[in-house]
This record gives sequence, C-alpha cells and structure tokens, in this order.
Amino acid sequence: MLCCDDSALYTGVTTDVERRLHEHQAGQSRAARYTRSRQKVELAYSVEAGNQSLAMRIEARLKRLTPVEKRAVVAEQLSLAELLLRLGLEA
Repeated sequence: MLCCDDSALYTGVTTDVERRLHEHQAGQSRAARYTRSRQKVELAYSVEAGNQSLAMRIEARLKRLTPVEKRAVVAEQLSLAELLLRLGLEA
C-alpha cells in the first residue's frame, strides 16, 4: 500500500516493490493514474504473498476495506499469516 500526499491509501500488486514505488514516485507512464495525480507517494505497507494468485486475492480484499480498516493494517504492519486471517483468506 502506498500513502499518497492527500493521505489516501493506494493498493496494488507487483513483483518488484522498489521498482514499482520508483515508477509511482516519478510519475512515469507506467504509474497508476491515481498516483500520478498525487505528487508524493510513500510505501506504507507491503507483504510478500508468494504467488500472483494469492497476491491478487489479497489486493481485492484490501480494496474492499474501509479507510479505517486499511489504516489499521498499515499501523499494525501485519505478517502474511495475520493479514490472511484478518481478510478471511487461506494461503
């Protein structure tokens, strides 16, 4: 999850967190339109899912959370096991 300059949280999936963060920060054409319109983005939370299928299921569930629930995930820096439990998912 990225924290944008307006305090919004952006959720996405990548195989290379550092590269993807740089793309968002630089406002490159590969950056999401959402983050391109927000000048400053910082990495707020990441977790390694192990495979793309699980990562995409996690992303979909995270996007359904309320902003308060998303902020709790960021604040608690949940491990993968804790996140899966919180989201009601199985590995």
